[in-house]
Amino acid sequence: MSGNLYSLLARGFPADPTRHAFRPPGSSAVSYGELEILTARAAAGLRARGVAPGDRVALQVEKSVEAVVIYLAALKVGAVFLPLNAAYTEGEVDYFLRDAEPALFLRD
Repeated sequence: MSGNLYSLLARGFPADPTRHAFRPPGSSAVSYGELEILTARAAAGLRARGVAPGDRVALQVEKSVEAVVIYLAALKVGAVFLPLNAAYTEGEVDYFLRDAEPALFLRD
């Protein structure tokens, strides 16, 4: 298999890029085509911040389409995604960050 986990997931996207990937309550739907564009932009942003294959990217945000985009972007870059519960205390977050040593930490 060539590529990475993102490549494998993207092969399962529907052929019709206008199909809805997400329909968040109270928000506009996001198509698979839009998801690919958002993921590519986010991946470029991660690379611009020095994230390389094998690096860890920690994310502490509420569940959202944006969180999924960052997850997919990390996979696209070849990084390891470290989701942190939004309810973690500062002490818990500090523990995970010291232990994982992410190249980038993003939060709300």
